[in-house]
Amino acid sequence: MSKIFISCALPYANGPCHLGHIRSTYLPADIYARYNRMIGNDVLMVCATDEHGTPIAVKADKENKKPIEISKRYHDMIVKDVESMNISLDNFTRTTDEAHYDIAKHFFKSLYDKDLIYREDIQQLYCPNCNKFLPDRYVEGLCPVCGSEARGDHCEKCGKALDPTELDEPHCITCGTTPIIRDTFQYAFKLSEFEDDLKDYIANNDNLPANVKNYATNWLEEGLNDWILTRDMDWGIPVPLEEAKGKVLYVWIEAFLGYISSASQWSKVSGRKWEEYWNDYVVHFIGKDIIYHHSIFWPGLLKAYGCKLPDMIYAGEFLSLEGEKMSTSKNWVIWIADFVKDYDPDLLRYYLTMNAPLNKDSDFSWDDFQRRNNDELADVIGNFLHRTFVFTKKSFDSKIPEYENPSEEDEEFRKAIENLPDIAGSHIANYEFREALVEIFRVAKMGNKYFNDAEPWKAVKEDTQKAANCLYLSNQLAKTLAYTLKPFLPTKADRIAEIMNIDSLDHWEDAKVPLPAGHEINKAKPLFKKIEDEEIEAQKAKLKENLNEKEDDNMSDLITIDQFDEVVIKIGQVKEAEKIEKSDKLLKLQVDIGEEKPRQIVAGLAKFYSPEELVDRKVCVVANLQPAKLFGTLSEGMILATGESGALLAPDVNAQIGERIQ
Repeated sequence: MSKIFISCALPYANGPCHLGHIRSTYLPADIYARYNRMIGNDVLMVCATDEHGTPIAVKADKENKKPIEISKRYHDMIVKDVESMNISLDNFTRTTDEAHYDIAKHFFKSLYDKDLIYREDIQQLYCPNCNKFLPDRYVEGLCPVCGSEARGDHCEKCGKALDPTELDEPHCITCGTTPIIRDTFQYAFKLSEFEDDLKDYIANNDNLPANVKNYATNWLEEGLNDWILTRDMDWGIPVPLEEAKGKVLYVWIEAFLGYISSASQWSKVSGRKWEEYWNDYVVHFIGKDIIYHHSIFWPGLLKAYGCKLPDMIYAGEFLSLEGEKMSTSKNWVIWIADFVKDYDPDLLRYYLTMNAPLNKDSDFSWDDFQRRNNDELADVIGNFLHRTFVFTKKSFDSKIPEYENPSEEDEEFRKAIENLPDIAGSHIANYEFREALVEIFRVAKMGNKYFNDAEPWKAVKEDTQKAANCLYLSNQLAKTLAYTLKPFLPTKADRIAEIMNIDSLDHWEDAKVPLPAGHEINKAKPLFKKIEDEEIEAQKAKLKENLNEKEDDNMSDLITIDQFDEVVIKIGQVKEAEKIEKSDKLLKLQVDIGEEKPRQIVAGLAKFYSPEELVDRKVCVVANLQPAKLFGTLSEGMILATGESGALLAPDVNAQIGERIQ
């Protein structure tokens, strides 16, 4: 039996989890962990929330709260999200735990004492109004490369990584003051000293997948510079040196150590040594946006400390949404908490695994989600299982029949069932999660065809043994599906086991042990149901509605006079109003703005006005918006109202319908 240390990339505690987080990191880690537990390996899977850094501090400033309040809020959300997706972590902690502080300080001090961390004089932006040095996220300005608005560390438009001192027209995001450059100092890690070691680690580690090797190799070819490990902030782990008051550890040194601190806290509770797992086999599951950090910075720090380096770094590629890049700032995203309100998490686990290999970018589409659920889970796997269970009850008193005098077709099917655990297991062991699920689906599809060809509903009257063989083998496949689907669909797999009267699915090898003739199964209910078109249309409409709301929230405070001149605002009068089905926010209005026929406008006023209250009301209408569909209803304008109370911006009683305001 091997010991395996599995970590999931630490989610940053400034927001809940969305589909991309689950797809790239937590789901593949869980599949791998569940399978290895089933084959007898001793697994320790850990994670924690990453709770320091400037984004949380900035958010706290904006909300006039303490950073710990922000991180606690999102830690609790993330825990619920991870649990709702049945991610089987052994330990989940926080980087604000005291144990993590102790480990991070000790790690830094150890490298400092080895002369691998040194003080470096640098120049940094300083806000004379706030009277403090400004970490990167506290500065915004114009990108020196493309001229777009940019943060102090990154330009979203062109993707350029930046230093705050490089920005054109920088300003402090707290007070708006133009910062000045001042001399200061930070602490840097001698990463350059480990360049040859890291090249050897990347080149000669056959475990590493191609995307990790390629990203890391390209970075190493440019040569490594030493790496600054500290920041001037109040929020974070204090640098454990007398001369370093007011400085904290950079999040990308201490966040890595969240793997270790989470494992060490597990050790205190379990009484078992986490080091035994690390020293046997280590695999990090991450997203591709942090490949550089995990393949270069983290191994460099571990090498300096004297630790064994990770055996495997598996990086999931990106997930887009309806063909567009996900954006939390624009609310073009599906949050896990919202998804599990409407659907079983196993359906998402299936779709995200089946849709594309983890090492390739993928796209979530509500239409495709519906198709895979209906055509694959319901029509193939669910249909096969339900027919097997119902026919066994009806024709064989819910007992597995005898298998005798098999035909060539019977034996071909039996061998496919027998081989499935080994083939699927081999794929999972090699991190080929989609390939494993494809093989499981292929055999389930084969089972459907076998069942149809055998026609047990006829054979039970004409050739009882033929029907018995069909139901014997169909039940064997159902049992094998329970075991092999367990890493992917844990809840549904347990439900299959319950119907089949199997105590547990703990041991993968048991998938190949046939159920004996006479074994009695329980009454079955359908395991998968089809998703109707109306549901999917509502989900797509909700996604667009959320996007539109966020875009309204994020409108710039300042526009030019030319931009304002392009907006046509007219006086209108509401002629008809009605609620839009399945939306608690939207009303459909027919508004007269002095044209031949009224304009149809969808407005988010349902929480503030009844339809009857709006009829005959004069309103201000943005009349030259591009038409759009909300909840499947065409909208040809916008009603002006306040954001929080929904109060209509009402024109003077003497204003004429169709009169232009500006």
